[in-house]
Amino acid sequence: MLALTAVAAEVHAQNAPAPRRQFLTVSYDWLYTWPLHFDKFPLEDILGVPLDDTDPPYDYRSEDGRTLVAVERFARRNRAVSAAVYPFGLSTGPTLGIRGSIEQLPEIRVQFDGASPIASYTFTSGLAYDIGAGVYVADRSGGWGLGAYSFLVGGIGRVTSDERSGRRYFAEGGGGLQSGPFGFELSVKFGWNKFSEPLEHRFLTVPINMRATVSF
Repeated sequence: MLALTAVAAEVHAQNAPAPRRQFLTVSYDWLYTWPLHFDKFPLEDILGVPLDDTDPPYDYRSEDGRTLVAVERFARRNRAVSAAVYPFGLSTGPTLGIRGSIEQLPEIRVQFDGASPIASYTFTSGLAYDIGAGVYVADRSGGWGLGAYSFLVGGIGRVTSDERSGRRYFAEGGGGLQSGPFGFELSVKFGWNKFSEPLEHRFLTVPINMRATVSF
């Protein structure tokens, strides 16, 4: 009986349609962003002194008590569009992927009370233009069968906003499910954003990305 089952499974696998190679995936992304180490980047970069948590209506205070910081806004929900190209095709096993995206960055509004080189900090209408490359590992099914894949990508980008422009580096890892050309993807992306105005500073963004995808 076991031998017959094994033979039947092998015959089914041989008769199953092979997954067609895909060369392009486009997606619409929903982002929920965490402000990782926001007290250090950008606040301590701007003030030049260490900060501690404090009581409302403020969020942070300097260790010497001379400066109070109120984070009035950090918009967590944002959107993006992205595309991934697979020069050698994506079917089963590992392959090279090149990913590009245009991503909204969180709107930030911060007020400083006391000793500070600036009275307030704003970052509005921010966009990140990213390009990167990495490895995709797929186990796709033929036809409308359910398949899966995972990926790890790193790259560079350019940032624009109403107030300033800068550059950034990023790394992203995740995976998804796919049936035919349609899929759903979940990933986490670490973005290291660097600026020189009004003085040199950085901030980290860690969006959780949910993507609706179409592949060709």
